[in-house]
Amino acid sequence: MTAITATQTTAAVRPGKIRNRVLWTLQIVLGLFFVIASGGPKLVIPQTLMENNATAFSIPLALLVFIGLAEVAGGIGLMVPRLTAAAAIGLAIVTFLAAGFNAFLADTPGLAPFPLALTAIFAWIAYERRASLTALRTLIKR
Repeated sequence: MTAITATQTTAAVRPGKIRNRVLWTLQIVLGLFFVIASGGPKLVIPQTLMENNATAFSIPLALLVFIGLAEVAGGIGLMVPRLTAAAAIGLAIVTFLAAGFNAFLADTPGLAPFPLALTAIFAWIAYERRASLTALRTLIKR
């Protein structure tokens, strides 16, 4: 009897042609959303956002700016091929924490499903683009 061993190559973790197009479309749309609509206003007009906050719960200005920086960096990272998986992991963490904030601290649990859906999408993107993590690791080791 002979044993067949399977080796994992980079081709084995690459998505198919249609899946690749769907992933890039999602990455570009979500990346632009986080740069322009989500993180950008937190960096450009953070004081106005805090004053116009509909909830009684407010967060410190420095934390709001940090979240804006993380969202903008993640949005840009989604559109850079070597950074897609790392950016998707970071944005999955940010959106998961946003869902927790909405559900438990801001007392608006009705707003939690959207960030949770984004968390699932970013987890899927990170899984499909996991080859970019190894490429990034080898690039950093050089």
